[in-house]
Amino acid sequence: MTEETTEKSTHWPALAVFLAISAAAIGVGQLYPPGQWFASLNKPAINPPGWVFPVVWTPLYVMIAVAGWLIWRAGPKSLGMKLWAVQMVLNVAWSAIFFGAHRPGLALIEITFLWLAIGATILAARRLSQRNAKLAAWLLVPYWLWVSFATLLNASFWWLNR
Repeated sequence: MTEETTEKSTHWPALAVFLAISAAAIGVGQLYPPGQWFASLNKPAINPPGWVFPVVWTPLYVMIAVAGWLIWRAGPKSLGMKLWAVQMVLNVAWSAIFFGAHRPGLALIEITFLWLAIGATILAARRLSQRNAKLAAWLLVPYWLWVSFATLLNASFWWLNR
């Protein structure tokens, strides 16, 4: 096996790690189900039916994982990789704040930071020299758009239930 082949073969287990991180994020989110508190809230007209969320989030988490893997391949210690980790922490924290702590106002502040972190991750990935990092940036765009909608939805929940 050549050095290049060995190096390439080590990338695939790393993809599994990134997919596991995304699966763990989904798992942590499941610790905070909407429950009775959420059912009692006044809902905005833009609130989608509950079945929409797993249909949207499942492919988004796969794209987030692949984007993280591509950023890692382009620069494991890069700003893009650090920002990817920050946005993952913020992503998980939102469920704990909104559904766990029942704090839509605080969750609105938090999701604003999440939105900024995703945007910064996209920009940092675009600046990495490898073409794969540019693909990573594009893979994060649907996530950023969904979090834009989620931010509006969070703001609507906060406004209607303050």
